[in-house]
Amino acid sequence: MSRLTVMLAVVGIVGLPLTLGGCAGALLVGALAGAAGGGYAAAQERGVNGAVSDLQIETNLESAFAAADPGLNEGITTTVYQGRVLLAGTVATPQMKASAVEIASRVSGITALYDDVELAPRRAAWDAGKDAWITAQIRSELMLDPDIRSGNYTIDTQKGSVYLIGSARSQGELERATRIAQYIPGVKRVVSYVELRPGAPVAEQPIPAARAGSNPSRQSPQAS
Repeated sequence: MSRLTVMLAVVGIVGLPLTLGGCAGALLVGALAGAAGGGYAAAQERGVNGAVSDLQIETNLESAFAAADPGLNEGITTTVYQGRVLLAGTVATPQMKASAVEIASRVSGITALYDDVELAPRRAAWDAGKDAWITAQIRSELMLDPDIRSGNYTIDTQKGSVYLIGSARSQGELERATRIAQYIPGVKRVVSYVELRPGAPVAEQPIPAARAGSNPSRQSPQAS
């Protein structure tokens, strides 16, 4: 399924999980996260127009990769949020890595480029499946947390490394989202490219004491 098809589907049904309770909503969120790479365009503050612009950048970049070397698209995933581009994944040679960065630097509309491509063998299908499960679990947890505007976070997972890109309304919200990602089974590290933006948190009410103490381990410092 193409990313454009997935994006249009998400725009059409993104509000549906909000009408579902508990597990049903979480399951649908997980399904969407697995299909669309975790991007809920219509719920993001960048809006549908911003999401479409980012999708165009992503499409242009992947087309440029395919024209230069099909191996680039096979090993590298591209994630775009408000013109900021994250390259993650693996390639076989330093030349391929350098080529990916050079090609991306020529694509119109990119405002920042984050290069997290590693020199390593491509991940196996089993690893890709585990990564998709991790991404879906994180997306579901973020959606179910009233203190996080989950649509503003885009997630990519590569061999257990979780990459977050998007925008947060407060440092506290960002730290909360990062902790959620850290404590999902199978996560080896969390790398954040989330930017802080002004504005009040989605939920301003204090967290009840029982809830705050339900999982003390989530108060641990962010993993490096």
